[in-house]
Amino acid sequence: MPLNFSKVEFIRSAVKREDFLRDGLPQMAFAGRSNVGKSSVINRLVNRKNFARVGASPGKTSQINYFRIDGGAYLVDLPGYGYAKVSKAERDRWGRLMESYFASGLITLGVMIVDARHKPTADDVTMANWFYDAECPLVVAANKLDKLKKSEIEPNLQRIRETLGLREGDGLVPFSAERGDGKEQLISVLLRELEGGA
Repeated sequence: MPLNFSKVEFIRSAVKREDFLRDGLPQMAFAGRSNVGKSSVINRLVNRKNFARVGASPGKTSQINYFRIDGGAYLVDLPGYGYAKVSKAERDRWGRLMESYFASGLITLGVMIVDARHKPTADDVTMANWFYDAECPLVVAANKLDKLKKSEIEPNLQRIRETLGLREGDGLVPFSAERGDGKEQLISVLLRELEGGA
């Protein structure tokens, strides 16, 4: 299932369960903490500068955004999590929206963006568990690789693996949205998972 990630179009934003797309195309759900560079990772994958809006202030994406890749799959941009300066009402609304999306059975593949420099947070662990509960494969992109020394990369990846409790088949890709490191590897892992892990 070759997909050209440069052929991408915004389809819609979902703010409630009724807005979820149910047309049978695979859905790759991208999740990450508010300041982890998720939009930058998406922009790098699709070869666009400002495709997924890079928020001036974290926590601004409060809806689920659907982008269709090459007519064959959706890249689903989930709201960033773990940002404290959001009202309780907004957090609750976000929680309900996410819960109903994860319970919908629509996620084909989970993609989590974490910071390669730091141990994943409790929120990251919770998000990984949401993907596991949804029974979908998980791929983790460890972003900000360019900020690490070579000697730090492997120990940091191991710490991410252990903290998130990654399973045998889960992908972990060192990534730099800044420089583009890991882009081809991440795309090939995503395509392999969409084809059923073959």
